[in-house]
Amino acid sequence: MLEPAYQADVVVVGAGVAGLSAAHRLNSAGVTTAVLEAAPYVGGRMSTEKIDGFRLDRIGQLLSTAYPELASTPGLDALVLRPFAPGVLLHSDGRHHRAGAQTGTGSARGALHAVRALASAPRPGGLPRPRAGGSLPAQGRPAPPRVRAGAPLGSAVDQARLGAALTRLAVTPVERLLRRPESPAAQALAARGLPARTVDGFLRPLLAALLCDPDLATSSRCADLALRAFAAGRLAVPEGGAEVLPELLARTLPAGVVHTGVRVTAVSTTSVTTAEHGEFRCRAVLVATDARTAAELLPGLRVPDFHPVTVVHHTTDEPPPTGASLLLDADRGGPVAHTAVLSQVDPSRAPGGRTLISSTVLGAPPPGVDTAVRMHLSRLYGVSTARWETLAVHHTAEAVPAMRAPHDLRRAVRLLAGLYVCGDHRDTSTVQGALHSARRAASAIVSDLGAAGSLNAADPRPTTREQPAAA
Repeated sequence: MLEPAYQADVVVVGAGVAGLSAAHRLNSAGVTTAVLEAAPYVGGRMSTEKIDGFRLDRIGQLLSTAYPELASTPGLDALVLRPFAPGVLLHSDGRHHRAGAQTGTGSARGALHAVRALASAPRPGGLPRPRAGGSLPAQGRPAPPRVRAGAPLGSAVDQARLGAALTRLAVTPVERLLRRPESPAAQALAARGLPARTVDGFLRPLLAALLCDPDLATSSRCADLALRAFAAGRLAVPEGGAEVLPELLARTLPAGVVHTGVRVTAVSTTSVTTAEHGEFRCRAVLVATDARTAAELLPGLRVPDFHPVTVVHHTTDEPPPTGASLLLDADRGGPVAHTAVLSQVDPSRAPGGRTLISSTVLGAPPPGVDTAVRMHLSRLYGVSTARWETLAVHHTAEAVPAMRAPHDLRRAVRLLAGLYVCGDHRDTSTVQGALHSARRAASAIVSDLGAAGSLNAADPRPTTREQPAAA
């Protein structure tokens, strides 16, 4: 039999969430697709290491229940998001302060509703609460910080102003946010009339966690989108680990579409060349790799700067008394930007009876990172970490593409007819951005190939339902 003129309509290079979601949309439109991945597994940076029953994310980006693409992407119907406790827990001056908690489902009203629930909650194992003097009797353990209202959010008037600002942001159309003047996020926050105490004590640590950018050099438009998603939804992690997203997408594609262990060395508008299996012929090529690999295959493509991220995973028999909260350090008194007892958020990430604490260091990690992190965590949680066991230290130098101002939130996905690119380096540096860029690329390919079916629209501009929420 004669070989066909091409082996697939479209070859997708890279089996991360962008490439896999694009393949879903193309297949739904009647476009035959082959996904080629150099690694022996799918997922790219969204990977999870398994050690002794623990599931440890290598980067652990925070998701938001307000991300529209998570709900609209084919193949993710079975995805389960495990939300953190409402809002965030801030550590400042030896105390915990809850901020950003919503008082109603789907509403940003009361965005700074302070609660004292943890102050009165029983300690794990039936241990008594600390005395007013601070330390536990007999055991000599450090006293866990108490939860209170007020600082570091400023006065009641300051809190009301911030709550009103987040409420307005949650309902502001995305297109209006994208028309705002653009500057570095730190500069924009300082210019908006909020007290320095509120900015430094709440917004700066929150945005650093959402954007993986401790210096807040990120575009103010991307920061606004991140705050909008925070105010409109809940921070969350996927049940079972970050790898669940790409695995669900790969599993629900037709058999034989995804090929792992195939390294692409060159691309053109009608073929890709691989190191192991020669040439794949096609009608179009979609490069859906990370930014650096994409630039190697597509000379002239800009490579952005990156934010390095280090995630340190510990386990202990007794969980710190913060429940399912995301804990931020408002004082910036150590290397940890944010931390959580992740097994309280998603019990599937730790074996029965064990606790998983995952902590994120942004920027270059300090020497002796595990020791520095342990010392910082002891202050943040108010417990001794001397007997905690270190499970893994994952450092990713190019974890998140930087979105410094000015940042183009809609970089071109069509380079020329037959050659396309997508990924978190084309939209926002988030899972939402990766999925949305895949939608745009698939729409452009379907339009150019004249395939049957519809992918909403080929218009690359975001709509209210398809906003790029950075987090």
